[in-house]
Parts: sequence; C-alpha cells; structure tokens
Amino acid sequence: MGDNPSNGASGATNGANKFFEDFGVWKDAPVLTGSTKFEPLPDVKNIMITGGAGFIACWLVRHLTLTYPNAYNIVSFDKLDYCASLNNTRVLNDKRNFTFYHGDITNPSEVMDCLERHNIDTVFHFAAQSHVDLSFGNSYAFTHTNVYGTHVLLESAKKVGIKKFIHISTDEVYGEVRDDADDLLETSILAPTNPYAASKAAAEMLVHSYQKSFKLPVIIVRSNNVYGPHQYPEKIIPKFSLLLHRRQPVVLHGDGTPTRRYLFAGDAADAFDTILHKGQMDQIYNVGSYDEISNLTLCSKLLTYLDIPHSTQEELHKWVKHTIDRPFNDHRYAVDGTKLRQLGWDQKTSFEQGMSITVDWYKRFGEKWWGDITKVLTPFPTVTGTDVVAGHETVEDIDEAMVVDSNDQMTLGKKRKIDGAGAQAVQSVQA
Repeated sequence: MGDNPSNGASGATNGANKFFEDFGVWKDAPVLTGSTKFEPLPDVKNIMITGGAGFIACWLVRHLTLTYPNAYNIVSFDKLDYCASLNNTRVLNDKRNFTFYHGDITNPSEVMDCLERHNIDTVFHFAAQSHVDLSFGNSYAFTHTNVYGTHVLLESAKKVGIKKFIHISTDEVYGEVRDDADDLLETSILAPTNPYAASKAAAEMLVHSYQKSFKLPVIIVRSNNVYGPHQYPEKIIPKFSLLLHRRQPVVLHGDGTPTRRYLFAGDAADAFDTILHKGQMDQIYNVGSYDEISNLTLCSKLLTYLDIPHSTQEELHKWVKHTIDRPFNDHRYAVDGTKLRQLGWDQKTSFEQGMSITVDWYKRFGEKWWGDITKVLTPFPTVTGTDVVAGHETVEDIDEAMVVDSNDQMTLGKKRKIDGAGAQAVQSVQA
C-alpha cells in the first residue's frame, strides 16, 4: 500500500516528512519474524499494533502479517517518533493484509478513527517512550505518552468494544532485584525506581482499572530486555556494536557491573503470538530469558564477535571506557517466566546465536537504516522533537584492571598501575 497512510491523520504528520523518505536500504535486508504459527482465532480479524514502526512491535507486525496472511489484517499505528523507522515494515507495503496508520496514541480522534475505520477487534499496545536515560531529564514526555496515551487507548477501546487488549509493559515495573533473591512472579509487588518504569507501572494501573470497572478484556505482558536487528541504536547492544564497527571505544555508564537478561526479538515475537492465541484474558505474563549478562561482559563478547583484539589490558582499556552513571541504575532485574512457558512458549535463540545475527545486521545496515546516527552514539544523547542531540559527558579511562575469562565473562579487578607491566598483563581465568 506504500508508505503514505490510507488515513487523513494530519495531526500526526507535522515534522515527520523525513520518515517517509525511502532510500531503499530495506530491500537488501533479511525479512525477520518469529517462528510460531497457531490455528487462527475465529474472533480475531483486525489487529491494531501501536508503535508498529518501532523495534519490538515491528517484529510482531511482520510476524503476524506474513504468518497469517489469510486470517488477520494488521494495522501498524505509529506517530513516527525519533526512534521509529518505516524501513522496519516497508517489506509489507505490498501485502493486502497490512496497513500503516500515521497516528498518535495521545490524540483521541486519531485513535478512534483508526479503530473504527479498520473495524479493530484486537489491540497490541506497544507504543511508549522507553529509553530510561531520557526519562531522567524529560520525564513529562514519558508520563504523557505512557500514561495519558494508554488512557486514551483504553477509553477508545472501551467505546468500540475491543475483544482483546494486550498491553506490553516491562520487567522494570518490579524494580531492582537482589543477587540472592528469587525470580519474581507476576504477583510480585511493583516497585519502580526510575520515571520510565514508574510511568509503565502507572499505565498498568489504568489497564487493570478498565478491566475491573468496564470489563475490558485485557492481558498484561512484562518482558525482559529485548535485543536484535531493527533496534534503534540508543540501546546498549546496537550502540556498542556500531561504535566498535566504527573502531571507536564503547562508553559504559558507571562501573559496568549491572546485569540484564536479554531475549532475542524473534523469541519475543513468538511470546506475543503465543499470548494472543493461548493466553487467558485478565492475566499477567512475564516473558523471561535465561541469559543474564553484565554490561562489562557484553563489551567483551562484542569485541570477540567483531574480531577486535582485547587480550591485553592496554587493548581492553583502549576499547572500553566509562562515564558518569545514571542518577539511579538498577543492578539487575529477574522475572520468573514459568506461567508463559506453561502455554508452550520457550526461548529458542541462545545469546550467542542472537548476537551473531544482530552484530551482522548492524554491520550491514546499521549506518543507513535510520540515517545519520552519529549523535545517538554519544553516551547520553537527548531528544528535541524528533531530533537527537549529542551528549557531551566526560569520557574517562576505567581505573581497574579488566579480568576476562575463557567465556568472555568480564569483571573488574584491582586498580591498575599504569607505569609498568601491570598495565599490560591481562588475566585469563579459566571458567
């Protein structure tokens, strides 16, 4: 159907014309989807996916459009914010069951027009401001999009009688999890620690209230960090991949010891597909990964994947630097995904497999997919409108020795002596 939206959503088009320029980079890219396929649901026909031109949602848009061509019509609803790209779904433009709607979830008339025009019966709500770093400095925007936008969508869904409302939240609503604590169940207390996570928790409260007050059929999904091709390079894996591909050092926030659990985007798409077809309404599902990796170890693994020598302290300190940390940086998150696994989903892609696919994709397409990305590769970029502004934080050498074992696990050792052999010898510790 081409990029031009089949609607008159003029309110969302101001300043976004650059997003409609097509330089053809997508034509050479692999078409990436999940792998699940279920018997189509008889009561689902027209699915609206908010944030469909963004990272995680575009994987589901492609997956559902291509996997169920005769069963489901997919409407990708997106305002085309700074981190979105129509390249993420252009491969679908000639598919009769795909439509792009240029709209903003905080605009009730655009949301209602989309729901009514396309006779939507099912909503996947992904659209959100999601970059934690930005939430510390521009928190009002997070409240506006993530809380008010969700409210607009819920009220509109109530008015038209939506049959399934699947709300995508985050594991960050649980807050920080101690190293010795059990993985958190869906019934755990919400204790967000940053403005982004707080806005997502607030959105969940609205979703829950519409289920209780108006019997809106809802499911809430809380996922670990998702990574893979198509992710805007403000996030650590694509950012560090592209910096190293440019032969520039990566810059950690703080000491690099926080860990995150990473799930490949294809597995995430499978999780959402499974929840659509097998999930029970009015339930919450964690989407959990087995791969918990520190930011330090991520650096070491990327250096290995990109064949950059890092066998000495001198080499490691050349490629891995650090700057100030976030105002608060959760040490780790950890959710228990048993409930979703009982529906038949499981993680299929190992971190090694997923990183190989991801690093290769960014080597080939990362520099062209979103246009000039130089500013977003700085340690703390900011956003004005749809424009990214470079950060100017001081970048420093890491004082400690970096200890790398045979599995590329990296930890910090003792402070280095720069005046002699202590700066040279890297410790290689067998796992």
